[in-house]
Amino acid sequence: MKKLQKIRNLKFSGQSACCYYCGQPMWCENPSRFAKGYGLTLRQARYLQATAEHLVARCDGGGDVEDNIVATCRFCNDHRHRAKRPLAPEAYASKVQSRLSQGRWHGLRLGDGKVSCPVTPANAGA
Repeated sequence: MKKLQKIRNLKFSGQSACCYYCGQPMWCENPSRFAKGYGLTLRQARYLQATAEHLVARCDGGGDVEDNIVATCRFCNDHRHRAKRPLAPEAYASKVQSRLSQGRWHGLRLGDGKVSCPVTPANAGA
């Protein structure tokens, strides 16, 4: 297993399998079981696949180290980096939470719809 995958798996577990930005449950393995468990299609489940997110991008000097990586769902990770100038992690988390509360993010609100992730941008490096 590659170093980045190991760090992602470590963060995934440490974040209780919740996305760092949107707080929704994620999966690392077995998308079919995840989809079935939450009543999703496989296409919808793909949005919630766990990825390794660099808080400081590699091109900006961020490295593949634990303090710089969090686990995020594919949707949040992809959308942060589509911007010409991606927002800082704290600002991006606020944007995601605001849009999620308005039903304008990925359209998936699993569980009670509240952010259940114990890790937030404010305490990720702690």
